[in-house]
Amino acid sequence: MTVWLLGDQLHPEHHVLDGADRVLLIEAADFADRRPYHPQKLGLVFAAMRHARDALREAGYDVEYRRADSFGDALDAHFEASPGDELRLMCPPSDGAAARLRELVESRGGSLTLVDDDRFLCSPDAFDEWHGDDSFRHENFYRWLRRREGILMNGDDPVGGQWNFDESNRETPPDDWSPPPVPRYDPDELTRETLDWVAERFDTWGAPEGFAWPVTRDEALDALDHFVTHRLPEFGPYQDAIVGGESTLAHSLLSSSLNLGLLKPREAIDAAVGAWERDDAPIESVEGFVRQVLGWREFMRHVYRRTMPELVEGDLLDRSRALPPLYYDGETRMRCLDEAVSHVYDHGYAHHIERLMVLSNFATLFGADPGELNEWFHFGFVDAYHWVTTPNVLGMGTFATDAFTSKPYVSSGNYVDRMSDHCAACPYDVNATTGADACPFNALYWDFLDEHEETLRGTGRMGLMYSHADRKDEAEWTAIRERAARLRERAAEGSL
Repeated sequence: MTVWLLGDQLHPEHHVLDGADRVLLIEAADFADRRPYHPQKLGLVFAAMRHARDALREAGYDVEYRRADSFGDALDAHFEASPGDELRLMCPPSDGAAARLRELVESRGGSLTLVDDDRFLCSPDAFDEWHGDDSFRHENFYRWLRRREGILMNGDDPVGGQWNFDESNRETPPDDWSPPPVPRYDPDELTRETLDWVAERFDTWGAPEGFAWPVTRDEALDALDHFVTHRLPEFGPYQDAIVGGESTLAHSLLSSSLNLGLLKPREAIDAAVGAWERDDAPIESVEGFVRQVLGWREFMRHVYRRTMPELVEGDLLDRSRALPPLYYDGETRMRCLDEAVSHVYDHGYAHHIERLMVLSNFATLFGADPGELNEWFHFGFVDAYHWVTTPNVLGMGTFATDAFTSKPYVSSGNYVDRMSDHCAACPYDVNATTGADACPFNALYWDFLDEHEETLRGTGRMGLMYSHADRKDEAEWTAIRERAARLRERAAEGSL
């Protein structure tokens, strides 16, 4: 029997390894030819796989590491050497992946046994037993899972008397605040060799320089310790803030390690809760981090699983415009958007408010095809996989589906002004809606509400926004529509 570990299943103690005779890892290049992936994302995945190979061998496993153009080619070689082999694999979360891999194995005379993926705390069976119907509400799931796991609980009640501390986690940093230090993991010889190969072998989008992501289990554990020690205390109050010149603030930077399997979610959660128990971090910060890992990450996995493939087959708002060139070349005078795109290009990363309220918000108001935005997130971010980007972008980011969201997360420039320091230094006027220098977010926002009124007016919490829209007279609407049309033309031309 051979345990097959995929490139995002790299924890040395995955339960699938119990009793393993040998381990199979396949480094297939063809997936990286399908999109212009960020070179740091490809370097991260391939370097982490190669380091995991060496670590497993040092731990005493017989590791078969095959480099090939495709899984099929590698499996041909594997079954030629081991006819009729039995493979065991943790079930991958991407839609249809398990069936495709099973067909590849069985068509070559082997067998494939699938087991639960222990990179998550809530199994499909447990979620389905809890869920029961087709309505998805994150808060209900989060409270249920916290109770089940006994995390931040005082009996049946949440510690601190609240399930979340959102109201305490929306502060803007003072002018003299400096973010905590960012851990850097300089590439060793194997990682440098991998990055050089990626640069030579693949067509990519993004900067290859400055790679500093954890690629080993030890580095991932160090990154977790660094976050809990240096960044977690200030993570909570400023987690929704945006600061010019800062791509990370106090965010954990652990999502790539979690999604590669270098860390398990319970390890990250327990470390954060331990800091609160030692009075080293406030409850607002710890609960905010727990909600991201225990709540949202687990929830997205199951929403994706339960709603695919329908999730990607339509758009509630029927948008089809191409994503503006600025998402690819970063050329725009909008300071908030320029910085957010630059963060992705330079690091393969932007924090969650930049993702939602800048990058996704603008694409939504512009009317970009949600599918293209999802593709851009998928190839541009080091922590992106289909199971996580798709529900986040198509649900929260663009409201292409209302499977688990009750309204679009859109805003005018007012939100960016409130949560960031960008607007004061931006050539656009955040307080103006029309006119040559008015913030593009403003006219696009009101035009978006106008264009999609039939769908949105009665949706969720949109009533307040439409009460403001109802106060505008026809002359104001005409100016807004003309301004929005011109902005879309300029964005499409690459001259915004």
